[in-house]
Amino acid sequence: MSKFELKLPQMGESVAEATLTTWLKEVGDTIEMDEAVFEIATDKVDSEVPSEVEGVLLEKLFEIDDVIKVGQTVAVIQVEGEASVPNSDAVASDATEQATPEVAAIEEKMEVVKEAVAAPVIASSTSKSVSDRFYSPLVKNIAKQEGISIQELDGIAGTGKEGRVTKNDILGYIENRKSGVQATSDTALPKPTTKVEEPKTSPAVQKQVAAPVAVSGGDEVIPMTRMGKLIAQHMVNSVSTSAHVQSFIEVDVTNIVNWRNKVKKTFEEREGEKLTFTPIFMEAVAKAIKNFPMINVAVDGDNVIKKKHINLGMAAALPDGNLIVPVIKNADQLNLVGMAAAVNDLATRARNNALKPDEIKDGTYTVTNVGSFGSVFGTPIINQPQVGILALGAIRKIPAVIETAEGDFIGIRSKMFLSHSYDHRVVNGALGGMFVKAVADYLEAWDIDREV
Repeated sequence: MSKFELKLPQMGESVAEATLTTWLKEVGDTIEMDEAVFEIATDKVDSEVPSEVEGVLLEKLFEIDDVIKVGQTVAVIQVEGEASVPNSDAVASDATEQATPEVAAIEEKMEVVKEAVAAPVIASSTSKSVSDRFYSPLVKNIAKQEGISIQELDGIAGTGKEGRVTKNDILGYIENRKSGVQATSDTALPKPTTKVEEPKTSPAVQKQVAAPVAVSGGDEVIPMTRMGKLIAQHMVNSVSTSAHVQSFIEVDVTNIVNWRNKVKKTFEEREGEKLTFTPIFMEAVAKAIKNFPMINVAVDGDNVIKKKHINLGMAAALPDGNLIVPVIKNADQLNLVGMAAAVNDLATRARNNALKPDEIKDGTYTVTNVGSFGSVFGTPIINQPQVGILALGAIRKIPAVIETAEGDFIGIRSKMFLSHSYDHRVVNGALGGMFVKAVADYLEAWDIDREV
């Protein structure tokens, strides 16, 4: 017999932790290869984590609502055989025998890691409108269903790690509230047993504090979600990191519009996929990156990392209004049929909150469609650590000058704007402009008689 440690996988470059929301297996249950063992929630996506081996669940190291860091062991699975399991740090041992001193030492270290999972939670004043205290998705959903405000939630005593409010805590509070028993501010949170020192910051890098906003009696205060706060911080960090510059170009996409209208019905009947404009634009971007590979880079200190693969991020809207960026891996290797299938699949599962953690990481360049909201063009913020992002504007019919051998005349054309934001630290104006011009040239040269 041997043991396999099921760890929390990497879920994206900016994701360092996740909340355990559900155990799908109990100790003693048999687990098949690739069978889901537990569910997690991050600021970007909710997902199931499957097992990499077959065996029996021997130990659960975390409870529901615990916050787990990427790479930490979440469960121990007993597997058959003495051979080592790929990608694991399994400890050989017979489950029915007493653990050896080496195994005992490892298990002791695991317990220490488990106790140190979450950073201390400092209680915020119940008079604040927005709380800095962490609440799991489950607790927040219960609070929303019961009409519990953020101020009231901050006043609930937590029995979880570092004073976190667990499911039982909030259910007990709700029961007491219905019976007329109210929690007092004295029991809001257990007092920390150790002093937490604030990190010292030099005056030159002091974090700016926003001026307080006056709230009148008729104003509604809406607390930001945890995901919303993390996205906001990510955007602020990007603007502070990259020197944003924009280039704009107008593109005549009349041939593409006419071609799509001609083939979309046949395409859907044959491929079982809807043909939207997005895969056409994605194909154009991938081809342009092949010609201008220095757009497909990342900055690491004083080094520029030139990416081998072209992985296109595709900004998509979530049901709650936030945006997520699923990634089309090796986009330059897909034909238009494959690109359409990938775009439709990722967009559908993004709307249904069904994306997997691996599908939102490793992007090297991002495309966002601001035209879907009617915008003519936009100035998107770079998705770190990438150095460029392209915004697709709305396609509009407008009068335009058409040049022919017989002379110029006015006609109705379908046109759109491409807005390219790029990091001026490593992408100069010439490269940024030539890249977006290459995308435009490819689109304008679209063959109206092209076979799909």
